[in-house]
Amino acid sequence: MGSPLLLGPMLRYVDETSASIWVETRTDCLVNVRVGGRSWQARSFVVHGHHFALVEVDQLEPGSVSPYEVEIDGVTVWPDPRSEYPASVIATRARGQKSRIAYGSCRTSVPHDRSGNRTHGVDSLRAFALAVADGRQDRPDLLLFLGDQVYADSTTKEMQEFIRSRRDIHEEPGKELKDFEEYAHLYRLAWSDDANRWLLSCVPSAMIFDDHDIRDDWNASLDWKRKMQATTWWHERIVAGLASYWVYQHLGNLSPRERASDEMWQQISGRDDVSRDVTAALDEFADHCDQDPGSYRWSYSRDFDGTRLIVLDSRVARELDPSARALLNRRELTWFDDHMRGGFRHVLIATSLPFLLPLGLHHVEAWDEAIAEGAWGRPAAWVGERLRRAFDLEHWGAFQNSFHAVARIATELADGERGPSPSTVTFLSGDVHFSYLAEVERQNGGRIVQAVCSPMRNPLPRLLRWFSVVMSYGAATPLGAAAAHSAKVPDPPFRWKTVKGPWFDNNLALLQEGADGLTMTWHTGIVEDGDELHPRLEEVASITVPAKGDSRVAH
Repeated sequence: MGSPLLLGPMLRYVDETSASIWVETRTDCLVNVRVGGRSWQARSFVVHGHHFALVEVDQLEPGSVSPYEVEIDGVTVWPDPRSEYPASVIATRARGQKSRIAYGSCRTSVPHDRSGNRTHGVDSLRAFALAVADGRQDRPDLLLFLGDQVYADSTTKEMQEFIRSRRDIHEEPGKELKDFEEYAHLYRLAWSDDANRWLLSCVPSAMIFDDHDIRDDWNASLDWKRKMQATTWWHERIVAGLASYWVYQHLGNLSPRERASDEMWQQISGRDDVSRDVTAALDEFADHCDQDPGSYRWSYSRDFDGTRLIVLDSRVARELDPSARALLNRRELTWFDDHMRGGFRHVLIATSLPFLLPLGLHHVEAWDEAIAEGAWGRPAAWVGERLRRAFDLEHWGAFQNSFHAVARIATELADGERGPSPSTVTFLSGDVHFSYLAEVERQNGGRIVQAVCSPMRNPLPRLLRWFSVVMSYGAATPLGAAAAHSAKVPDPPFRWKTVKGPWFDNNLALLQEGADGLTMTWHTGIVEDGDELHPRLEEVASITVPAKGDSRVAH
C-alpha cells in the first residue's frame, strides 16, 4: 500500500517562534510533528477524497535549528530511514537576521533523466537542492515561487497517461486538466522528487499563482474570459484550479494569525465531525472568488526585520471591464498602497509578471492595449485582441492605469514621501522565460529595481529566444515608443534600462541582503560525465545593487 504520507512534509510559514507544516496523506488520520521532546498535532480534512493537514508548531526558540519528525496515527513516516539526505529541520528566524531568499518561476514536472533534461533542461531547483544537501550552498531563509508552479494547460506525457486512465482525452478539455483529481495528481508530480521534496521539507516556502497554474492568458481581457465561460468545461476547471491552489499553495502562505481569520480555514478548523469533508464549501468559495474577485485577497505581506516582502496577486484581482480595466482592482490597489511604507532597508514586491519589462516590449504592450480598447477603431480593436492573446501581451505594460498607479507609489516610497526611504524598492518576478536585472534611472533617493528569474525548468526554444530579444531590445524600443505615441499612450513616468541579462538558462535566483546592498545571483544546473541525476550548480551571474548613495553596480 505504501507510505500513509503521499506528499510533504512541506515547511511553509516560519517566523521567530512558529512554523507551519503541510502534508497530504493517504487516509483520514491524526498528524503529529515532534521536535525534541515536544509534539504538536492536527486532524486531517478532506477535499474531493484527498486528505490534508496543516500542523502549527509554536513556542520555538528564535534562531534555533531543530530536526523534526512526522507521525501519522502514531507511526513515524518522516524522515525515511533509507533517505540519503540530511535530517529535515525547522530553522526559526533570529532577531536582526539579514534576508536570504531563493526565488524563481515556471517549472514543468518531467523526469530528471536524460530525456527530460534534453527536452526541458536541468531542473535548477533540484540542482540547488542537491547543493544545499551537500553543503555547497547555504540553506536560504525562504523559497519564493513566483507562478506556474504547475502547468494545467500544457501537460507532460506522465500527466496525460493519468488523464487517459480516467476519461477520454480526445474530448474537451483534452490534454488539459479538468478537475480537482487531476490537479492533485499534477501537484504530486511536481513535488514528489526526492531532492526537491527534501528541500521543501526544511526551507520555508511562499507561493503565488500565474496563468499556467490555471490556463495561458488567464484573465488577459474581458473578451478572453467570456470566451472561456462559453465552453462546457471552464467552470469546473477554474473552480478546481482555485480550490486546489488554496489547499496546496495559499494555505501555507498565511501566518497563524492570518489563517485564524481566513474564512475558509475557519470552516475547516471549526468542524468537529469525523470526516471534516469541506469539498462543497471549498468549491463554493473558489467559484465565488472567480465571480467576485474583490471578495477575497490572495496577496499577502511579510516583514523580516528590515525587509518588507509584498506578494501580489496579478491574476484574480484584475478588473476586466474596459471602462475601468486594471491589473489590480480598487480593493487590491488600496491594500498595496497601504503596505508600501518607508522605514525598511528594503521593500521587495513579488509579482509573477515583471513590472518593468524591457522598454521596447513595454511600449508594444501599451500600444496593443490602446488599440484593443478602440484607439484606432473597431477593426483594429479586433486585431489588438488577437495580438494580445497570440503574443501574451498582458503584463503590467498592457494595463496602463495600474502601471502608472504602481509607478507613482513606488516612486513616492523611494523618494521618502512615505516615511524614511529604503535603499531599494525591488520587484521580483518571473513569467517571461528569460532572466535579467533592470533599474530605473534616478538621481536621488532609493533605487527602483526589477529582478526577473524565469524559468526554473521550461526553457524557450532557440527561435523563440531570438524573437524575445528582438521584441524586447534593439529596434523594438524606438518602434514600440512610436507605435504607443501613435495610439496616444502617455509616456512612462520614468525610464529604465536593463543592467544585466537577458539569460535564457533554467535558473534559480538567490537574493542576499548585506552591508553593501542587495546581492543577486542566478544559478543553473550542469550535467557532468553523463550523471543526469546529480547536476552541478553553476553561477550564471552575480550583481550587487549597492546601498543608497553608492552609484556603482557591482558585477
